[in-house]
Amino acid sequence: MAKIKIAPSILSADFSKMGEEVKSLETCGADVVHCDVMDGVFVNNITFGIKMVEDLRKITSLPLDCHLMIVHPEKYVERFAKAGADMITVHWEACQDNLKEVLELIKSTGVKCGAVINPDTPVEKIKDVIPMCDMVLVMSVFPGFGGQKFIPEALDKLRQVKAIISACGKEIDLEIDGGVTEENVQAIKDAGANVIVAGSTVFKATDRAGIIQKLKN
Repeated sequence: MAKIKIAPSILSADFSKMGEEVKSLETCGADVVHCDVMDGVFVNNITFGIKMVEDLRKITSLPLDCHLMIVHPEKYVERFAKAGADMITVHWEACQDNLKEVLELIKSTGVKCGAVINPDTPVEKIKDVIPMCDMVLVMSVFPGFGGQKFIPEALDKLRQVKAIISACGKEIDLEIDGGVTEENVQAIKDAGANVIVAGSTVFKATDRAGIIQKLKN
């Protein structure tokens, strides 16, 4: 069984004190920092970009998981890699037929790569590229905003992706993002996810270390 990793999304952090927020994740036992990069075109929200990743790299040793919710991600891959991303994930919906090439580009920068699908995209669309990924991300909400309700159909997708990962015999992380809570996290893990993105669940908690531990266990 792959180690469970908790990857709080800084989309839910207080942007006016991002450095402190990320430091608090370190002390509270988070395993990964999930960076939701949104361009206002691919999704209906704008967050932050390369400079944020570059500045976070200076203050944390935690892996930076950069989830690019942007059009033409291939234009920015090298810059995110240079800024200090450890993992770059890109959407099938943004790349489509070009996805394999974009994943190869990410790999060529020495950074881990991942493919992402939205709730209404079938697993079939990324089946062929899963063996070349370091991680697959299944969205359990429509991307754009934090604090949304979990879409239960995502569990079936996790099981489908997990079966493909098992069949190809490689160690590939399976990540879930959107609406994760204490109540549904066990079902998510049972369906095969081992990297759990949690934004508001972690950042709104009075005891962040406690909630991270609960999500893990």
